[in-house]
Amino acid sequence: MTSKKIPADEAWLEQSIIVLKGVGEKMLERFARLSLHTLNDLLFHLPIKYQDKTRVVSISGMRVGESALVTGELIQCKTQYVRRAMLNCVINDSSGVINLRFFHFNKQQVAGLTRALEQGKWLRCFGEVKRGRHAFEMIHPEYRIIEPHQLIAVDETLTPIYPATDGLSQLALRNAIGQVIEYLKQDHLSIGEALVHDFLPGPIRQELQLPALLQALIYLHAPPPDCPVFELVDGDNPYRKSLVFEELLAHQLSMKCAYQKQRQHFAQAFQMLSKQPKLRYSQLFVEQLPFKLTQAQSRVIADIVADVQQVHPMQRLVQGDVGSGKTVVAAVAALYAIENGFQAALMAPTELLAEQHRNNFQQWLEPMGLNVAWLSGKSKVKQRREALKSIADGSAHMIVGTHALFQTEVVFNHLGLAIIDEQHRFGVHQRLALLQKGQKLQPDQEYEAFYPHQLIMTATPIPRTLAMTAYADLDCSIIDELPPGRTPVETVVLSEQRREAVLQRVHQACLNGRQAYWVCTLIEESEVLQCQAAEHTHEFLSKQLPDLSIGLVHGRMKADEKKLVMQSFKAGDIVLLIATTVIEVGVDVPNASLMIIENAERLGLSQLHQLRGRVGRGSQSSACVLMYGKPLSRNGKARLMTLRETNDGFEVACKDLALRGPGEVLGTRQTGLAEMKIADIIRDQLLIPKVNELAQTLINDYPETVEPLIKRWIGKKMDYQNV
Repeated sequence: MTSKKIPADEAWLEQSIIVLKGVGEKMLERFARLSLHTLNDLLFHLPIKYQDKTRVVSISGMRVGESALVTGELIQCKTQYVRRAMLNCVINDSSGVINLRFFHFNKQQVAGLTRALEQGKWLRCFGEVKRGRHAFEMIHPEYRIIEPHQLIAVDETLTPIYPATDGLSQLALRNAIGQVIEYLKQDHLSIGEALVHDFLPGPIRQELQLPALLQALIYLHAPPPDCPVFELVDGDNPYRKSLVFEELLAHQLSMKCAYQKQRQHFAQAFQMLSKQPKLRYSQLFVEQLPFKLTQAQSRVIADIVADVQQVHPMQRLVQGDVGSGKTVVAAVAALYAIENGFQAALMAPTELLAEQHRNNFQQWLEPMGLNVAWLSGKSKVKQRREALKSIADGSAHMIVGTHALFQTEVVFNHLGLAIIDEQHRFGVHQRLALLQKGQKLQPDQEYEAFYPHQLIMTATPIPRTLAMTAYADLDCSIIDELPPGRTPVETVVLSEQRREAVLQRVHQACLNGRQAYWVCTLIEESEVLQCQAAEHTHEFLSKQLPDLSIGLVHGRMKADEKKLVMQSFKAGDIVLLIATTVIEVGVDVPNASLMIIENAERLGLSQLHQLRGRVGRGSQSSACVLMYGKPLSRNGKARLMTLRETNDGFEVACKDLALRGPGEVLGTRQTGLAEMKIADIIRDQLLIPKVNELAQTLINDYPETVEPLIKRWIGKKMDYQNV
């Protein structure tokens, strides 16, 4: 890119980054790793934090935890060899001294650095101020050697720090983005105003008192020195708010458009009462249940009934806390499909959860003469062949499985309902593959296809503001009532040093006819190591409690072995079950009233809440003991205290979101929320109701702005927003 004036061209920002100075083919590949291909991509690649190099701070005026620019004379420089080479330097600016520590290099590099940093030289340094043993210190600061008392210009703006990748330095990013910004600032911003289109209508921008888009972009890429850094990152800076609002708006629009797009598809409308009374499976199922449905379950079923009678696919998310009865609701929905002549499929994220669903559906449906097929990655060849045949010829009415359901060889005869459990654990491609398997061409129209209705279940309660953003492409129903007779689970937090007391409590509970879980966790992600930990714990507890029947279940056991152990536990033949977190969801043993979780501080809040939900399913009082190891971090303590103080899944979810963020709670593959450029749906949640309202206003009154806004902020990710 040259420095001469170039006429405004609407396509200028769509040029490849390679037109910039300093960007060659290799550098282009590195930019591509961050999905940066065009000049427009660079313009909207926004800083995540800032450094203040606009003023020199006296050493005595520095604050611990902040980054600062200082100048001083080297009064000491020496090398130490303690495990590794380390260079310690001390500089003085007459107001005080600060230590500079350098390491991560070999002896030859140390020698070169020692010669360069001789006593008496002057340095200008920038780095984070830490509290050392005797004075302030900086670890690996940026530095340059200067002449004594040399006047060096400081930066005119705060220094942006961008999301980066290997081989792409901050300097390279700043140089490239800086060229784009300088070009747009020509002729008092007239060039930029011609090239950067502001798609947010003027009346809306004025109503919200938001600065113009171009002004906001330039301000965030090059903030003035008097701007507080905190306001730029987390505060209520109007320029940041302008871009945050627009990004949230783009995501909301993408979800609403995906919802509308899905409603344009055709689906088979179910009739709620079969002409043949003997085929009214859903009515028969509800009548034969040993309990009465809660009002919440009945309300959600009514929502589903209204959906599946339509000629467009149902897109409903059912949220319900642990033990609220989501599976029963799913069974009623499946029976609606079956009594209308369709197949229903339920996909679960783990083998154990899928097996639990299979057992439940077999117990409920087979007495009615309905066939339940089972398909998982661990199915034996013969079982798999028989399952595939029954799915294809329609003799299987209900199909339950793991991700194996969306494999190419699985061909449904007439899939009318797809139920996806814990959907955030599946990638978008996997869910899309299952839905596409249900497409059936209409006999009288060559190109239009029928899509299956889809019902999505989650036991991770989603706070309203998050649901408005993450699940705006779905209709949401909440089962906010637990079945009668359920007792709240008492949660106790204990140090692992109290293990002996815990053992005695477990022993006494089991002798009194109760059952217990003992969950083993490891910080490593390795399933092998977790299983080994469970095996060692099983061996240890078997020696400590020889008069108890103790079982073991983990993810590396064969399916038949796990099934046998779980059946024995459910029957009461095993009173203490040692397990990994494979029992997080799906296990239902009403007599189990005690849960011990080792190293509980290593698990997230939602996972702990799910595990705790395995007890408290009967009428007797239940307890969950969270054992932690020391030292306990601040976040770890906050998680455990939250569990101790509440059994409310929504309250737990809100705290989990605050601690971990939406990406980890929902799964980064779910929505792309974790990849937002500047918005944060937890920090910026107060904006979401207004964003939701204005998104509909744009669709109704300014439809020409919708697609450009989505393209600007989301781009190709939009392809999967309707899954």
